[in-house]
Amino acid sequence: MRVGAHVSIAGGIDNAVGRQLDVGGNCGQIFTTSPQVWAHPEIDAEEAERFREETNEKLDGPWVIHSSYLVNLCTPKDDLREKSIASMQAELDAAERLGVEFVNVHLGAHTGAGVDGGLENAASALDALDVPEGVTILIESDAGSGTKLGGEFDHLARVLELSEQELDVCVDTAHAFAAGYELSTAEGVEETVAEFDDVVGLERLRCIHLNDSKHARGTNKDEHAHIGEGLIGEEGMETLINHPELREVPLVLETPTEDGRSYEWNIERVRQFRAGA
Repeated sequence: MRVGAHVSIAGGIDNAVGRQLDVGGNCGQIFTTSPQVWAHPEIDAEEAERFREETNEKLDGPWVIHSSYLVNLCTPKDDLREKSIASMQAELDAAERLGVEFVNVHLGAHTGAGVDGGLENAASALDALDVPEGVTILIESDAGSGTKLGGEFDHLARVLELSEQELDVCVDTAHAFAAGYELSTAEGVEETVAEFDDVVGLERLRCIHLNDSKHARGTNKDEHAHIGEGLIGEEGMETLINHPELREVPLVLETPTEDGRSYEWNIERVRQFRAGA
């Protein structure tokens, strides 16, 4: 079972490996820079080599780099589009240096361009990137508030169809639930997985952000909860974790640190759900 968490790179990106082990993970996710500012990764050769070596020795993988929150692939604004492309290219180049397989990105908001226009903007922005061999861009599902795109599986499928890049998908369970997909019951999980397979294709699902939700289905509110403790709940989480079509997909947690519970508690909870199946 491949399960891990989003961990800090404070003090050096190679420190992420030890932090992943500390919480009981064997794969995981990182930011290479602050996700709140336009900044490119600064990773020296020795740091990158230590990260690669320790990952190969101690983890099962994969690692995922999460792109900056400022990136907006759907934007109709030229300046934001250019900044977003430059930021994504820097993350892809960092992934190549680090031996990281995936770079994860939200589509962003169309801000008036319309759904079709926004999806076309996203595909063309992605096509402007030079994706290194061995690195794959993952389009992440969204909670779908305002003009943000990616809340519907059809949005993801459309970008995969429009883009010339070899893209795949990351589904965030809290986002999908907030966007209206039923994940709180075993029947709902089955229906949602079947719909994803029909619209996008399960072969394109390369990572799951496994998060419970503090808000009800269809509210478009993105706030994560501890595994099994939110509105998705135990039945939904246990079904997701043990679904035969999802068992081999890496699970990356972005659960909160509160109520005396951190990533370690949540990863152990995932393993208990798997063991109890």
